Amino acid sequence: MTSMLRRLALAAVVTIGAGAAFALAEGGGDLVVFDWSGYEDPLLHPAYTAKYGAEPSFSFFGDEDEAFEKMRAGFKADIAHPCSQSVVKWREAGLLQPLDTSRIAGWKDLNPGIMAMKDLATTADGKAWFMPFDWGNTSLLYRTDKVTADEAQSLKIFADPKFKGRVTIGDNVDDAYALASLVIGLKDWTKMTDEQFSQASAFLRDVHKNIRFYWTDDTDLNQAFTGNEVDLVWGWNETYVTLKGQGLPIEMNRNTREGLSTWVCGYVLMKDAPGKLDQAYYFLNAVNAPDVSEYMVKTFGYGHGNSAGMAAMDQKLLTERGFDNLDKFLDKTLFQQPVAPELKQRMVAEFEKIKAGY
Repeated sequence: MTSMLRRLALAAVVTIGAGAAFALAEGGGDLVVFDWSGYEDPLLHPAYTAKYGAEPSFSFFGDEDEAFEKMRAGFKADIAHPCSQSVVKWREAGLLQPLDTSRIAGWKDLNPGIMAMKDLATTADGKAWFMPFDWGNTSLLYRTDKVTADEAQSLKIFADPKFKGRVTIGDNVDDAYALASLVIGLKDWTKMTDEQFSQASAFLRDVHKNIRFYWTDDTDLNQAFTGNEVDLVWGWNETYVTLKGQGLPIEMNRNTREGLSTWVCGYVLMKDAPGKLDQAYYFLNAVNAPDVSEYMVKTFGYGHGNSAGMAAMDQKLLTERGFDNLDKFLDKTLFQQPVAPELKQRMVAEFEKIKAGY
């Protein structure tokens, strides 16, 4: 069974709604993890299951804005899995509690480049709020039997009328504006001007003319690729790793003229966590264990937050995945760091108009 099929089968078993989250028996299932679909894979936290004899209770969100609104409306979870551009927003909204790093055995092994990013894992007062877990790219994926390597050298291809009805990008405002920012030559979107916002939005409107659908998860995306529905995707590493492994004619160009987008996601401890704190910290230790690194890189195509685990891996595999040099990895990228709340709100509102055809 492929990794994707295995995760789909697992999701069918463990996916639960908020109302059912506390109906499980005492044990590992007492812990409620609010996560992206696919991360319930037991091989991403094997030590947790070995200790408690049960999986955590997973509930899923499609994007972080949806997760944010659900939690503000009263949904309770112990741990959640936001990405870099959302951590400040969640923290300032009072949703998080600081991490006790003395209870996380591999805290000092977390990737130093990521840990040095301003206002992400820690704040100026020394408090820790976010434990990096996975990091990767949103970049150009294309079918090599439908798109030439020369055509795939620029991100502007997404707006090329030749590919009308053959394009998909994520139903995700951060990825969408990362793409548009790169196309207009902007690598630091925190400095986006009103004029640049208009230029980026105009490009997304051009892309919309070619859109077959906006994908929401890897399952939809992989099915569209294998079903010959799309030729071009603004997508994540996992799609490339999964479909390449299945023999699909697909490539991932991380070196387009405009660059690529890089994101970092990780785990946070919720302020009103309803479960047991000991279980929460054991889960954090389990996902940060060095022996998870190789599975993360091989199966998902993402980098693991634990630098010691990454360093112990086969260099050939790291090079193949593009993770052998973090400085080089980030050099030609738009890092999806937090933007001002006002700008984020403008992006959200404008993207909804674009998707509706306005």
